[in-house]
Amino acid sequence: MKKHVILTGDRPTGKLHIGHFIGSLQTRVKLQNSGKYDTYIMIADQQALTDNARDPEKIRKSLTEVALDYLAVGIDPDKSTILVQSQIPALNELTMHYLNLVTVARLNRNPTVKNEIKQKNFEQSIPAGFLIYPVSQAADITAFKADTVPVGDDQAPMLEQTREIVRTFNNIYHQNILVEPQGVFPPKGQGRLPGLDGNAKMSKSLNNAIYISDDPDTMQKKIMSMYTDPNHIHVSDPGKVEGNMVFTYLDVFADDKQEVQALKEQYRAGGLGDVKIKRYLNEVMQAKFAPIRQRRAEYAKNLDAVYDILQKGSEKANEVAAQTLHEVRQAIGINYFG
Repeated sequence: MKKHVILTGDRPTGKLHIGHFIGSLQTRVKLQNSGKYDTYIMIADQQALTDNARDPEKIRKSLTEVALDYLAVGIDPDKSTILVQSQIPALNELTMHYLNLVTVARLNRNPTVKNEIKQKNFEQSIPAGFLIYPVSQAADITAFKADTVPVGDDQAPMLEQTREIVRTFNNIYHQNILVEPQGVFPPKGQGRLPGLDGNAKMSKSLNNAIYISDDPDTMQKKIMSMYTDPNHIHVSDPGKVEGNMVFTYLDVFADDKQEVQALKEQYRAGGLGDVKIKRYLNEVMQAKFAPIRQRRAEYAKNLDAVYDILQKGSEKANEVAAQTLHEVRQAIGINYFG
């Protein structure tokens, strides 16, 4: 049976946090280990440079951190192809061809890009590379003929733009070269882990994240600082579970659901302090991330081996993308010399 092809990845702008672990990394490991997918996982350094071009060192350092995080959580280079975007020249030419099929008005309508432009306060000083990155993503996906793309709900408009480009290309050139991808979305309510402060988004810029690479002491300090119920002043006071980050995280990370339910009932009734539930959450999360942290430390001892993994993955991916580009050039009719 033909395997489905997956393309997924991350921008290397810093270490990956546990929101990434819950939102996408666990899914990638599960799909990879199923044996049903030919998986390509991209470190999208060129995409990261669209708004970090004046600080390339940040991206270079982050590339190593992201690679270590991938390997630590269980991404297996023998089962998944881990590649670096900038090392695949075909992606740039594919992006150029697709740009001719997309209007500026259509790019401006993309709600994901509009939100990110607003968050980054670009106003009218939008880097052109940032504006067109949905087209670059289309090149990334179609280069490997990925038919399956795991994405968060906020990325649905990006995926739809890829699907539009595929349909437009195939219709204009009367070919069926490009594959129209389908999205795999997280179950409702499981797509995003909120920040330690209760903010709906966990991010480095908000300083409200626990990172996969955090050592035990750092993780503990962050857990003990978590937002709970501001009206739960005394241990004897009834407490609110909804919106309480400790219970939100316990729902995600604790395996003993009966124990969590009992703690919730006790907290609501009064008689359970925030320190106690935070200590319990710390025990749960330290146990969950200890083996991940240990694997990361082992890989970090030999960064040359990590770069060898990235180089081999990029070389394999380069062959696949170059073949797709050849087919695209043939369809357009610009393979003038064979």
